Amino acid sequence: MTRMLIIGPPGSGKGTQAERISERLGVVAISTGDIFRANVKGETRLGIEAKRYMDAGDFVPDSVTNNMVLDRLNEDDVENGFLLDGYPRTTAQVNYLDEILAEGDQKLDLVLQLTADDKELVTRLLARAKETGRSDDNEAVIRHRLDLYHEQTETVVAKYAGRGILRKVDGLGKIEEVTDRVMSTIENPLGVSVVSGR
Repeated sequence: MTRMLIIGPPGSGKGTQAERISERLGVVAISTGDIFRANVKGETRLGIEAKRYMDAGDFVPDSVTNNMVLDRLNEDDVENGFLLDGYPRTTAQVNYLDEILAEGDQKLDLVLQLTADDKELVTRLLARAKETGRSDDNEAVIRHRLDLYHEQTETVVAKYAGRGILRKVDGLGKIEEVTDRVMSTIENPLGVSVVSGR
């Protein structure tokens, strides 16, 4: 059974890799973005509350996010393991996830961090914005999102590194190459802590 977390900056291909890991390992990939969208669309109590913050352009509070994740982790399809994408993002969320898992006598097995140079990511995201016609994704907005990511994840990454379960994988390169690096890290979690393609 595999219980994992994948962390990576915007543009690192985290969502794509999460899908590929899910397929290869036969575990469900749980994206907090998907959880939010499902709750908002289903007009659940938590979805209505989250939408209020999202519409105002504010962060959804930990309490709402935590309860959505708790509901999702209580569903039957996580029995064989899971891959969390986009949660936890704060130290408080790390502690809450620990509590959820401890109740079932479980813990995270591995935390994968996709790494990439900010300059490369800005180039990649600007190209993507041009392709998709997203005018809101200009360089200033992209750099702000990257700054927020570094700010938010620094303490989370440090916490998991302290537990010895964090593995960094170079997220740049062809999709298949990154997947190979990711899978080799999962299969050999006690090996080298940084798997690079360069």
